[in-house]
Formats: sequence, C-alpha cells, structure tokens
Amino acid sequence: MKATHNNDTLVLHTGNEIDGQFGALSIPIYQVSTFLQDSQGNTKGYEYSRAGNPTRDALEKAFAVLEHGKRASAFGSGLAAISAVFMLWNTGDHLVVSNVVYGGTYRLLTKILNRMGISATFVDTTDLAAVNAAITPSTKAVFVETPTNPLMQVADLQAISTLCKQKRLTMIVDNTFMSPYWQNPLLLGADIVVHSGTKYLGGHSDVVAGLVVSATEELGEEVHFMQKAMGGILGPQDSWLLMRGFKTLSVRMEKHEQNARALAEWLCTVPQIKKVYYPGLKSHPQHETAKKQARGFGGMISFELANAAMADHVLSRLRVITLAISLGGVESLICCPAKTTHASIPKETLGALGISDRLVRLSVGIENVEDLKEDILQALKQK
Repeated sequence: MKATHNNDTLVLHTGNEIDGQFGALSIPIYQVSTFLQDSQGNTKGYEYSRAGNPTRDALEKAFAVLEHGKRASAFGSGLAAISAVFMLWNTGDHLVVSNVVYGGTYRLLTKILNRMGISATFVDTTDLAAVNAAITPSTKAVFVETPTNPLMQVADLQAISTLCKQKRLTMIVDNTFMSPYWQNPLLLGADIVVHSGTKYLGGHSDVVAGLVVSATEELGEEVHFMQKAMGGILGPQDSWLLMRGFKTLSVRMEKHEQNARALAEWLCTVPQIKKVYYPGLKSHPQHETAKKQARGFGGMISFELANAAMADHVLSRLRVITLAISLGGVESLICCPAKTTHASIPKETLGALGISDRLVRLSVGIENVEDLKEDILQALKQK
C-alpha cells in the first residue's frame, strides 16, 4: 500500500492487499507442505513450507511494515522467536538483559543458552549507567523488555540505542506489551524487535505465535536462516489468524488503553490496593520517558494487595475478569506472576526485584470499564 502516517490505516490495509489472482480480500491459507517444481530446482517461488509459505510470507511482509523494519520472520511462539534471535551469538558471547523480564526469557538464558556458553547479566535497564557498567569485552547485545513484565518499568530506548551504537552492540527490544500500534523501537534506534504474537497482535486468545523484525536486510536474513535451520516456523492457519488480528489492532489497542487508564486511576483510590504500576500514571517514575517514546501507554496494569492471602482470595472470586496465564486478548485476564509467568525465576531473585505473591498482573480487556471496577470491588468486599 501507499505510505501513510496513520496507524489506523496502516494496520487495516497492510498485508491484506487484494489477491492478484482472484481478488480475495483476505489472504488465502496455503495449507500445503510442499510445492510442484516445473523441473529440478525450477520452482514458482516456493519449494517447502518450512523454508517459505505464501500465507506466512504475507504475514511477515505485513509485520515488517507495521514495525518499520526491513524483514520479519514468524515463529511458532514468542519464545521460539526469542530463541532464534539469541542463537545469532556463539560460545563465549555475553548479553546484557533487563532484570525484570518474562520468566520464559529468564529460563531460556539461565537453563538452556548457558549450556552453550552464552552468558547473560541481568540489570535494571531503566538505569543507563547500570547497563553501561554491565558491558564487557565479550558483550554482543543488549536485550530490553519495556515496559517490563510485570513491574511496567520503562527503559529509555533512544539512550540505550546511542550506547549500543557507541559500543557496537546489537540492541533487541521485546515490544510485546506495547504492540507496533503504540511503539516502534526500530524508529528509536533498536536493531531487532521481538513480539509474542499470541498477545495483542492476535488479540483473541486463539493463536500462539512469535515475530521478529530486523532493521536491516542483513540481520533479517540471519534471523530467517535461524528460522529455516531450526524449524520453529508458524503454520499457515495461525499466520492467517494473526493477519486477521491486525485488521482490528487499532480499535482494540485504543479501547485497551482507554480502559487501562481509567482503571489504573481508579485503583489508586481503592484502599485495599497498596500500589499501582502503570506507565500512564503521572506518578509512574518513567512516565515522561513513556510519553516521549510511545504514542500511548498500553493496556497492562500491575497492582499490589496487602498480602498473598488477599491476592489469592481476590483472584479466585472474580466473575468478569478471567484468571488465566496470558495477556492482550479482548477479555480481561489476571494472574499472580510470582506463581505463574515468573515461577521459573528463583524466589530470592523475585523478592529482590519486588515481584511478590501479593503482586497481581491485569491485562485490561475491552469490556465496559464499570463492569471491571464492580468485579474487583465485589471480590475485595468478600474478604
């Protein structure tokens, strides 16, 4: 499509161009493993679906546009996408990583990649001096999750990008919480962006997927090689579901944020809620950084209750909000990260970071916000 600065238009039309052969308004699902060759090595562009599939290719081209990158690769999960990126490095290489990070990323680095001799230092990436201090002669990349899961810390992406360029390091950003609708790390200087497509990109809790977008063709080709060589591809059905999700990304993200802002401000007034974590609050320590580098604050909130028993009580009695381990769907989802998404991180590490059993993470859906407030209140009042 023609260039546009309007995200509403971009997410609706990118990747959903009219089919050239039959005029289909939706990209067809090429549910096929292999392709006819006219003669040995003479293909019509595809030979085997692990190496390339028309439906997945359409998704990848669309997502590269949405994240303002040169090339995208789609994987069977967000962790498969992150794994492929980390496999760009070798034995003896070192990574600097956000210390508040998704538990699966932490597990991958400390239980799998460490066996291969790839090491990681976890630091507060909102502190540029701490990032700089963690860099060693063997450091190859800085991996930033922002906002962090689940404490919603916001790193200054432009500042870290400047540091990475000075040190000749690759900068990787996990942009799952914001989606390309609100934030585009490649435009802020990042080299690689990763997403769990399972979350806001799909948006309906019906697909598991991962995406990587690279700022250059060269990096994109390296990631594509890992995709082909390791085989963690996204299938055509799920590729189609993600493209369908793109069509409503703008309206969903606007509603998610509208609800999250109202809910975060309201939660600050509820006596049983001890602390609220949301970048859209003026009291958030990185509120101004979030305003500077993103067009919105997203739909994720975390908050603390008085103790773990109260958290368990509230989560078990919610009627509208669903107790489930995920985020980014149209329905509101809630969990205790210390017991679920971050359970693979040692308790003492979680405690030092401030991720306790009384911390609750809420993915705010697109329901009526008054219903969400009433649901939380009724769960609190039963104690």
